[in-house]
Amino acid sequence: MIIRNAQTKDIPGVLRLLRQVLEIHAAIRPDIFISGTTKYTAEDLVAIFSAEDRLTFVAVDNADTVLGYAFCVLQRQPDAANLVPFTSLYIDDLCVDAAARGRHIGTALFERVKTEAKARSCYEITLNVWEGNDAAKRFYETLGMQPKETRMEFIIDRQSDIL
Repeated sequence: MIIRNAQTKDIPGVLRLLRQVLEIHAAIRPDIFISGTTKYTAEDLVAIFSAEDRLTFVAVDNADTVLGYAFCVLQRQPDAANLVPFTSLYIDDLCVDAAARGRHIGTALFERVKTEAKARSCYEITLNVWEGNDAAKRFYETLGMQPKETRMEFIIDRQSDIL
């Protein structure tokens, strides 16, 4: 397995994995995610792969088949009097093909992200995990990640059913 920067030739494989991720999220939150869609289009991926503030890595096998990916965004903390300025590397999305899980591909992708974060003098690596995606949460915890903050919601439509 090789981990490298994503290239336009990887778009079909990345789209295949984006569909897998979307279906996981749609099963957890069908009120938010639309089954049968993807987070990004092929055109979006072309722009993302070349954006200066974005890093996209793919894990590929010897046949150059995409087994996993990590989309990352460099983020600077807002300039505020009460916050220490620093740069984060935000993992926008990380996926390993369902058929390839258990082969430490996700760990290898995360290690590549860590290497890039260190090389760019980032203070931290962050990501979001949807409630209900317990497997992903456990995976990130095994990598040493821990909760930073909790985002909460109050869904209006569900509450009108209760009242």
